[in-house]
Amino acid sequence: MHNGAHISILSFHGDPNVGLHGFATDKYCLVGSCATDQQVAELEARLKVPVFKIKLYGTDLIGLFAVGNSSILLLPDIVFENELQKIKQIMEKINIKVITVKTEHTAFGNNISMNDKIAIVSDAYSKKSFETLKEALHGLKVEQHSLAKTTVPGSIGKITNIGAIFSTNLSETEINSVEKLLGFEIGIGTVNLGNPFVASGIIANSFGFAIGSMSSGFEMGRVDESLRLLK
Repeated sequence: MHNGAHISILSFHGDPNVGLHGFATDKYCLVGSCATDQQVAELEARLKVPVFKIKLYGTDLIGLFAVGNSSILLLPDIVFENELQKIKQIMEKINIKVITVKTEHTAFGNNISMNDKIAIVSDAYSKKSFETLKEALHGLKVEQHSLAKTTVPGSIGKITNIGAIFSTNLSETEINSVEKLLGFEIGIGTVNLGNPFVASGIIANSFGFAIGSMSSGFEMGRVDESLRLLK
């Protein structure tokens, strides 16, 4: 049996795709304004980091548009100026650098999966955009990959500093290449009763995770094990 003290089972406005509405690092968590104060408090208890409610591009789809780690927050330049100013004020207080990047693919949450050391970037980006992203992610090991016959590595895998879970659709070769990049074994699984786009149903860091409310006990167990949170 897993210890549920680090697990939150959530839906936002009835939507179990919690990973589209937020994401977490080991320093902060950002969620859409659809999250209730009770859900914010629950996330703070499970993830052990401050949780901030924001909007991006006029939406609550924070996990779709934004990515980050313990030192930076990467945003597409389509975010509104008033949103950006609010976010910069929040991030400045916790010493996080906010970087906006202009690219042809603005759903960074779908296209980039990252932790404090590495970033897997979609190979849908042009060479010029990839170099721009690489510069923004200075200090990280950055590689371009298509995984599981898709160009959205950010949506089919969730990486933390200590573990990772990816879609069941990854090939053995892809699993080996991701493990070599990360430096540790990854798990494979699904969320919300069989959804292979695992990042859509998870908000996670090294201390805990939230998972979509439609997920089965088996799926929760796989995520728990893969993110190395089992106590």
